[in-house]
Amino acid sequence: SEAGHARAQSLARLLAGTPVDAVYATSYKRTRQTARPTAAARSLAVTTYDAKLPAAKFVAQLRAAHAEGAVLVVGHSNTVPEIVSALSGQSVEAMPETAFDRLYRVSIDSTGAATLVQERY
Repeated sequence: SEAGHARAQSLARLLAGTPVDAVYATSYKRTRQTARPTAAARSLAVTTYDAKLPAAKFVAQLRAAHAEGAVLVVGHSNTVPEIVSALSGQSVEAMPETAFDRLYRVSIDSTGAATLVQERY
């Protein structure tokens, strides 16, 4: 939708000053379109991941592939909270299907301690 494209551009602008080393999205058109402006601004490809993959397994793959740096993951209301929880070790409340503007920033320091910040864009 027009609103969705505007949100994707807003996300890219919000992350413009943030180094992003990789961009992941599910195979669904909406998630790929959301990820595309941020990836294009950095000349990165959007890597597809399986939305049905258990969060812990996906997070293990992310950590193995990206031990350092920043990664953008664009997912779904029914999977993002589990992914964020697996990354941060913190409980994350469920998202309604109508929430399209959530941004979770998980920072992991050199000791493995995670910090979680939730934003809206």
